[in-house]
Amino acid sequence: MPRELSESTISTVKATVPALEAHGLAVTRRMYERMFQNPDIRDLFNQSHHGETGSQPHALAAAVLAYARNIDNLDALAGAVERIAQKHVGLNILPEHYPYVADALLAAIEDVLGDAATPEILAAWGEAYWFLADVLIGREAEIYAEHVAAPGGWIGWRDFVIAEKRRESDVITSFVLKPADGGTTLPHRPGQYLTLWLELPDRTPLKRNYTISSAPGDDGYRISVKREPQGVASSWLHDSLQPGGRLKVGAPAGEFVLPEPSERPVILVSGGVGLTPMVSMLSALAKQGAGQAVHFVHGALSGATHALGTEVRALAEASGGRIRTTFFYEKPRPQDVKGEAYDEAGLVTPEWLAKHTPLSDAEYVLCGPRGFLRAFVGGLVSLGVPSSRIHYEFFGPADELLAA
Repeated sequence: MPRELSESTISTVKATVPALEAHGLAVTRRMYERMFQNPDIRDLFNQSHHGETGSQPHALAAAVLAYARNIDNLDALAGAVERIAQKHVGLNILPEHYPYVADALLAAIEDVLGDAATPEILAAWGEAYWFLADVLIGREAEIYAEHVAAPGGWIGWRDFVIAEKRRESDVITSFVLKPADGGTTLPHRPGQYLTLWLELPDRTPLKRNYTISSAPGDDGYRISVKREPQGVASSWLHDSLQPGGRLKVGAPAGEFVLPEPSERPVILVSGGVGLTPMVSMLSALAKQGAGQAVHFVHGALSGATHALGTEVRALAEASGGRIRTTFFYEKPRPQDVKGEAYDEAGLVTPEWLAKHTPLSDAEYVLCGPRGFLRAFVGGLVSLGVPSSRIHYEFFGPADELLAA
C-alpha cells in the first residue's frame, strides 16, 4: 500500500479546486499534447477520444477535479480506480509508463497556470499523482497475476484469427475470434470487453475496446461492432476484415459485469449497441437453469438496426418462462410487424419499467448512450430503486486520471 498523503499535500491540492474548475480542460489538453510528442506513449492511447473535439480531455479534466475534491475521502473514488485499472490492463499499461504521465501533467499545470503554479503546488500534485499511481499499479499487478494464473489467460497482446463474420443488422456486424495458437482462452465475466490492436494500412496502430457479446467459454470470443459514421476502426472491421484475418487482442477486462447471483429478478435494459454486454449476461443467466427471473428490455430504432434479436428470443423460449423479452422500436418500418419483430412502439422509459418490472425487488443492469443512462439512472432512483441495485455502463471514454 502507498504511504499516506501528507496533510499539507491534501490541503494544497484541495486549494487548487477553483483553479481546476476554471482551467482544468486547458491543463488536460496541454498534458496530452506533451505526452503525444513521444510516439511510443501516443500509441498506447485511443486517439479517437483525443484532439480538439475529443471527449477524453473533458473526461480527464472532470476526473482530476474529482480527485482534488475527494483527496481527503478517497473511498469515494474506489469505483473509478477499479475502472481505470481494468482499462489499463486491457491496454497493457505497465509501471514504466506512469512517469511519462507524471511529467506531462506537472508540466501542463505549470504551462497553463504560469506563476500561480508555485513550487508548493507542483510538489503537492506530484505527491498526489504518485499516491494514486501506486494504488493503480498495485491493483493492475493483481489483475495481471490473475490472468497469468488462470487457464487460458495471458498478458500483453495475443494473436487471434477471425473464425466467423456475420452481419447482425444494417449497422452491427459480429466477429468470432479464436486463438491463432489453437489454445484455450480465459473465460470472461459477462459484461467485459476486449481491447484490439488494429494495424490499418498507412496509419499508426489503433486501440479500440469492444464488448464481448457471447457467453463465457474457453474457446474464443464474439464481439458485435456497430459501424460509426466517422469511425475509422469500425469501418475497417466491417469493410476489410474477413474470416481468416488476424488481430492482436488483450485479455478480457472491465468492471461492468453481471451482479453476483441472488434471489432478486434481473432486469437487463439496453439501447442501441448497448445490448452487446446484455446478450452475454443473458446467455450466462440462461445457462444457470432454474433460478432468477430475467427480463430483457431493449430499444432499437427499427428492425433495420436491431441486432441479435433471434438469439435473445431463442434463449427466452428455451427458459420455460423464466426469461421474458420486450423489444421497443422507436420508428418501426412498415415491414416491422408488432408482436413478431417488436413489442412496443416508441422509447423505453423508467415509467414503463415501473409498470412492468418489480421495482422494489430487482437488480437493474443498464447499458446505452449517456442520454439513455442519464434518464434511467435518475428515473429509477426517483422511483425508489436504491442506487446499489442500479448497475450501468456507457460507451465512450471513462472519467479517468490516466486514461487511454
